[in-house]
Amino acid sequence: MSLDIALLVGRAAFLVFSFVIAAVAFTRWRRAAASDAERITTQLSALTERLGEIEAGLASLDSRVAEITRHVETPVRTAPAPSTGASPSYPIAIRLARNGATLEELMESCALSRQEAELVKRLHAPPKRAARNQTVAA
Repeated sequence: MSLDIALLVGRAAFLVFSFVIAAVAFTRWRRAAASDAERITTQLSALTERLGEIEAGLASLDSRVAEITRHVETPVRTAPAPSTGASPSYPIAIRLARNGATLEELMESCALSRQEAELVKRLHAPPKRAARNQTVAA
């Protein structure tokens, strides 16, 4: 066997071996691509399902917000004034609260409800430290 024939046979064997390696690599690549596509499809369907759930939740929240908005926008009916017939006098109540009047005094003299009297007292009564100092000074 001459050297030329040996080299030619070597090249042929190398080409066949390379073709087999390329075929095996291509087959593995196709299988990996198919499994990746299947995994992505599964994830996409799960994501689509989750987005549907979120959309349904948002629709529910939207209806709740609309209901709350309607509720807030409706006028609030206030309780009728006490039987004395006098309307609440907030400036007088504020002045009394600043001077240390009790809740009952605010309710009676200014025709306020208990909640209104508590609010006026919280907002306008002197701080507790100052009230203690006034009591001690007197």
